[in-house]
Amino acid sequence: MSNRPSTSTINSMADVWEAYRAELDGVEHQVRHNLDSSVNLVNTVAAHILSSGGKRVRPLLLLLSARLCGYAGREHHQLGSLVEFIHTATLLHDDVVDEADIRRGRRTARKVWGNQISILVGDYLYSKAMAQVVEFRSQGINEVLAEACTKMAEGEVLQLYYNGNPSMPESDYIKIVEHKTAGLIAAACRMGAILADASEENQSALFRFGQYLGIAFQVADDTLDYNADGERFGKTLGQDLRQGKATLPLLHLLDHCSEEDRSMIKDRMETRTLSPEDLERILRLMQDAGSLAYAMERAKTYIAAAQHELDAFEDSSARRALAVAADYMITRDR
Repeated sequence: MSNRPSTSTINSMADVWEAYRAELDGVEHQVRHNLDSSVNLVNTVAAHILSSGGKRVRPLLLLLSARLCGYAGREHHQLGSLVEFIHTATLLHDDVVDEADIRRGRRTARKVWGNQISILVGDYLYSKAMAQVVEFRSQGINEVLAEACTKMAEGEVLQLYYNGNPSMPESDYIKIVEHKTAGLIAAACRMGAILADASEENQSALFRFGQYLGIAFQVADDTLDYNADGERFGKTLGQDLRQGKATLPLLHLLDHCSEEDRSMIKDRMETRTLSPEDLERILRLMQDAGSLAYAMERAKTYIAAAQHELDAFEDSSARRALAVAADYMITRDR
């Protein structure tokens, strides 16, 4: 497209948002258009979370992947909106499972309308997305999205299996992250390539890009749970531990602390109790053990792997935007 920004104008995530604002506006239009249930409460509940300030990162990655592979149409707006529907469905379900009261600074749907409504509206968004995706008449897109939804459900079950159990191997933590978070991100990237009729090689490269990027994003997000910067992003410090979740920083600490400290942490996970004094002690132990630095280094390793996958593509504004978006996943800088 003639009005596409040059690579030199995309140096930060703010540049990416600005350069592709019209593309994302197209996604927003489709999101609103697709909320057309004859049951008004369904539209109200879905709109509550869809309008709560989400960045639309997954649709953005789909848009950029499509443009990277030479796509010149507009159907990626609709496909991006369906990806956002599925992501929103997972948030509605996650808030019920986690008994969350606040998301993005607002009361969760479960706090406003109850668990049953939240689950059912989440089911509606899943169903709506899968019903409309078949209109693309693409077996490849159908398979990728169905596989992502299956993986997300499996990841959620595996996380629940380990809830309150600090003995989870790091490999299973990565598997949970790969399924729950990275699966849909990887699918979004691959679907953009499929829409552009890209080669299997390029589709696979973008799928791996999204997978590595998604793992890095979640590892960094989990690290923020124990980092003062987390408060800047609206995260309550220690919330994962209060919910019995063993994430990478905590798993590292458990492998490097004394038996006395390990026993205390295990007790807090099992009982879902965490006093301010407990949290302060654990944060100090993490600093001493280098647990936060370890987790962020792992995240950076995955980002480097994601960036490597872009080497298969020629220089373009879309490639530069994807590279900047990858860095943004762990820095969260504008």
